[in-house]
Amino acid sequence: MAKLVYDIHDKPKFNKMLIFALQQLLAILAATIAVPTFIGLPTQIPAAIFGAGVGTIVYQLFTRFKSPVFLGSSFAFLSSLGAALAYGYCGIVLGSIVAGLVYVVIAIVIHFVGTNWVSKLMPPVIIGPTVALIGLSLAVNAMGDLVKSNVASTHSSYNLIALLCGLVTFATVVICTTQKRFTMPKLIPFIIGIGAGYVLATLFTLIGIIFKVEYLQIINWQPIVNNFVDAEGKFTGLSAFLTAPNFSIVEAIKELSSGESLLTGGAIVEVIIAFLPVALVVFAEHIADHKNLSTIIDRDLITDPGLKRTLLGDGVGSIMGTLFGVCPNTTYGESVGCVAITKNASVATITTTAIMCMILSFISPIMALLQTIPSCVMGGVCLTLYGFIAVSGLKMFKDVDLNENKNLFVVSAILIAGIGGLTIQIPYSSDIASQLIIKFNEFGIPYIAEVASGFAKVITVTPIATALILGVLTNFVLTKIEKSKLGKEKGE
Repeated sequence: MAKLVYDIHDKPKFNKMLIFALQQLLAILAATIAVPTFIGLPTQIPAAIFGAGVGTIVYQLFTRFKSPVFLGSSFAFLSSLGAALAYGYCGIVLGSIVAGLVYVVIAIVIHFVGTNWVSKLMPPVIIGPTVALIGLSLAVNAMGDLVKSNVASTHSSYNLIALLCGLVTFATVVICTTQKRFTMPKLIPFIIGIGAGYVLATLFTLIGIIFKVEYLQIINWQPIVNNFVDAEGKFTGLSAFLTAPNFSIVEAIKELSSGESLLTGGAIVEVIIAFLPVALVVFAEHIADHKNLSTIIDRDLITDPGLKRTLLGDGVGSIMGTLFGVCPNTTYGESVGCVAITKNASVATITTTAIMCMILSFISPIMALLQTIPSCVMGGVCLTLYGFIAVSGLKMFKDVDLNENKNLFVVSAILIAGIGGLTIQIPYSSDIASQLIIKFNEFGIPYIAEVASGFAKVITVTPIATALILGVLTNFVLTKIEKSKLGKEKGE
């Protein structure tokens, strides 16, 4: 990896650090605000941003400010959040606690047992393609955004003007990063790129509005309008400038105090079932992210600050991020990519980003302005970020011998299953055990299938997690067969 401009413990000058922090915020913005939108809580975007800041601060405290990565809303828990939301904010809070405690328990195990089992379970032949897959799997979303106009119309799903704005953003980022004459553009390529794309999109949008050409309208400024004017056309007052985010913990307390909580005994079991297995699998993605970041900053984060500390930081940070936000957090590949491309690994910058998120979440006009950044412009940024993540993963297993069939099949299983979108969907019900026992006692095993087929809810394990599981199992089985064969040959 090329030499870092700012190492972990370096502190840029305050004015520069604010700019670098803004860049980190823009890099993680799209994914952070997408999760509350996807689960039907778009009004909770400020809370999600505040929670990401809180979670990152907690993570930095646990890792002793040695790991330059930002935590944000996790896509892995989308289906789990959908199940929890049926029981209000109490369900979301309970789910996040369950997910966070999984990390805490694993961290305790590592404290007493060590990390050798982790290295054996996930060697480079597994971690490398998994990191590559994280970038490749996000490519579909990035390319979908690249051609999308934010103004709802018959052309909003594919718009050549949007594609032009996205490609200008991409080209600007690339030129700023690769040019060798000026230092500052190399450190803030995403800010300059987003600025260039936004200005171009603004120009086309204004022309489209003036001449009433819908196809040219790329930016939707409605969030800014809504911030200052309500549905009746009246000024929104103080809330137009300052608004407190709706924290999950506050909303949950309101539900409990008013007796409106839907979190009964059966619901508690259902939420636990929805979050527990996903948290176990996301643990592997946590390792992949930190392995990738380790190669970028040329320090082994698994050793220092140590996997138990990164897990504790991620787990407790996720819980706190949900309590003072709206959804569980995780380390962000976009943040890792930003560190890699800008060569700025300053933890002070990450911490400043977290504080900036917490402050800005209260400032309504800025929250509204950030929501107007066109999808195509963010797609242009993600084209570089996701691509860098994918290439970083490929570099991680460059020394793996792919002429050996065992390694070839492990890598193939991970990449093909992940890119192909293979998921594991586990049907469940809060009273699954009692149903199965009753049917088994009455009719025997054949009727268990009848009960299972009636489950309306499922836990969906994401393609990345599914591919990782398949890769681990493939490697485990082939390694056992290989060792058994060697043992027999030695015996002969």
